[in-house]
Amino acid sequence: MSTAGGCRYRQAIPPGRRGGRLDADTNSGVWRGFLPRGPRRYEPLRQPTAQQVMVDTLSAGSTTLLLLGTLTNAALLLMARPDLRRNVERVYVSGGSVRAPGNLFTAYNANPFAEFNVFGDPFAAYQVLHSGVPITLVPLDATNTIPVTEEFFAEFGRRWQSTPEARYCFQSLDKGYYLWDSFAAGVAFSAMRNGEANGGNEFAELEYMNITVITSNEPYGVRDGSNPFFDGRATPKFGLKDGGAHSGHVQTGIRDSFCLVPGSNNGRCQDGYTKEVSGSEGVQVRVATSATPNTDNSSALDREFFKSFLEVLNLPKQAGRFNISTEFPYYREILYKPDFMNVSRGRPVIFDMDMSPGDFVSLIYLLKAPREVIDLQGVLVNGNGWANIASIDIVYDILHMMGRDDIPVGLGNTTALCTPTLGCTNAYAIPLGSGGFIDSDTLYTPESSDDPEHRQPLAFEVWQSVRKQLGPGDKITLLTSGPLTNLANISLSERDASSVIEDIFLGEVLGAVYMVQGSDLKSSVQLKTINVVANTTESTDGQIVISKQSTKLVKVLSHFDGKTYYNRLANSLANKKQSAVIGSFEEQMAIWSRPPNNSGPGHTKFL
Repeated sequence: MSTAGGCRYRQAIPPGRRGGRLDADTNSGVWRGFLPRGPRRYEPLRQPTAQQVMVDTLSAGSTTLLLLGTLTNAALLLMARPDLRRNVERVYVSGGSVRAPGNLFTAYNANPFAEFNVFGDPFAAYQVLHSGVPITLVPLDATNTIPVTEEFFAEFGRRWQSTPEARYCFQSLDKGYYLWDSFAAGVAFSAMRNGEANGGNEFAELEYMNITVITSNEPYGVRDGSNPFFDGRATPKFGLKDGGAHSGHVQTGIRDSFCLVPGSNNGRCQDGYTKEVSGSEGVQVRVATSATPNTDNSSALDREFFKSFLEVLNLPKQAGRFNISTEFPYYREILYKPDFMNVSRGRPVIFDMDMSPGDFVSLIYLLKAPREVIDLQGVLVNGNGWANIASIDIVYDILHMMGRDDIPVGLGNTTALCTPTLGCTNAYAIPLGSGGFIDSDTLYTPESSDDPEHRQPLAFEVWQSVRKQLGPGDKITLLTSGPLTNLANISLSERDASSVIEDIFLGEVLGAVYMVQGSDLKSSVQLKTINVVANTTESTDGQIVISKQSTKLVKVLSHFDGKTYYNRLANSLANKKQSAVIGSFEEQMAIWSRPPNNSGPGHTKFL
């Protein structure tokens, strides 16, 4: 969310190599196999907001702010509590591009000026820079001079791995990127250590510039439906001046026709541009312009910050005590796979889900269903439903808990069918936790890996794999309880897909129970001709209507015995048969704390 509301700027985030967004892939999921588990947990209903944490900290006294993302949190704080500005000693911002080109690579032909962090919420950046507090900006001008080079990466891997945190950072790095935020933190640290008043910084060249942040495009005061601060409001939001610098056209997307210049690859929109200006239009900001070269010309590290970065990470003082493999004396990875020898297996099923609680209950129910009735062979995860596909890790955890590491999981689309890959249509329907998307703290397997063994399979690939393993005459039953994007993609990609589909059930827990035990629920089904409304009108899109003109006959569950349904569900979940092989992380910690009771390799266990 931004001060403008909605997901206006999130669409500029490029997809990762496996269909996920880079913001979901942050850290490449390295935490999962490396970081130890501390006692604290994210609790959505108790998690304090960022503003509250900053209010409490600033109220206690003078504080330095280091901002490494969009500036929304800081802007809301400074706007809501101007009395606390006196306690802000200085703000260090990783973001902006003053004399360097922007880095919206997915939207360059619409806006070649903006840097991503500022583009994420230009109005917030404007409020912070114009708040009157001292600012040091570390923009692309400087971070472009400190890329993760082959030489740096090789030196890091060869000689600088003596602490857990150094090894963790090394695993998190991608060659070809830049030390954007790390460098900004180093600039801030150097200034605080040496004294900002002295003007010296061992890592960066700095100079004062008069700059502002462009939040809208001329002509100002023309309400064209793009500006959420003015359009549809009798009084502009935040008391802004009609006809002022914030009242122009606001870039509405990475393909905004207003921003495109016919015959040119460079657009004309400047939203999020930290522009150098003269006079009272701008404010004096200290700006890093380049990284300082290493004074040791013989070193493989050509920047002074590179040397300090690696030295600090490898200091024994304040070093990490352990990682996940050393936290527990008998840590080992075990893959649980059922032994299907002499076992009669039921009809093949693929479960297509998103991340709602009901979907997880449905998944566990399917895993508990008798294998001679239901043979769950694949799970497809929708990335455009209740939560982002980054939380795919939870699916892996449930499968591991239930002893089914053999079931493949496929990653689905992040956007609705036929909407732009970088769009955010319908994202407003995803509920928020206490200050963030409900999936915002979840990560998954390494983003940069092209190794088939570690690459996250896509939904269509899992479908193809299950289909290839079908026996003669076998067909797949599908249960879907999220958006139908994955199934639509399968249907469009394989014209004969319907020839191997026996049934499709739509529904969460009820759909799962009906699929397995429908004949026991005293149910009745009616055949109806239906249409789905999809005319891009938000108030009606997605409605299912009965239509005499439609030729689509669909079975609709019209009645079932509720008491029988609840009893069947409860009895299945309570059944000890096919129960979890490992009940909790606490149980896993206990296993990792005692010697293994077998002499085998210890990486695969058949149930």
